[in-house]
Amino acid sequence: MLDAKPPFERRTQHELRAIFPSACEALRPFFDPANHWAGQTHEHLALRTLKEQFPTLSAQEAFIVVSTAKRLFANGYTSAAPQAK
Repeated sequence: MLDAKPPFERRTQHELRAIFPSACEALRPFFDPANHWAGQTHEHLALRTLKEQFPTLSAQEAFIVVSTAKRLFANGYTSAAPQAK
C-alpha cells in the first residue's frame, strides 16, 4: 500500500502570500488605466503606499508585490480574493 503523505509544499513566503489580497486592493488605484500619467503607471507611489501600509515588508518583498499586482491588473485581473471552486 502507498504511503499517504501530504504533498510537499514548494511555495515559500507564507506571510507575503497572506497579505497579498489586501495589498493588491490597496494598489488597485495606482494601476487603474484611468489614473495613468502620460500612459505610465504610478509604481513609485504604489511602492511608497505599500511600505506605509505594510511597514514590515522588506524592499524586495514590496517590489515583488507591486510587480505582481502590476502584471495582474495589466491582464485584467479584477479581484485578489481567492476564487471559489
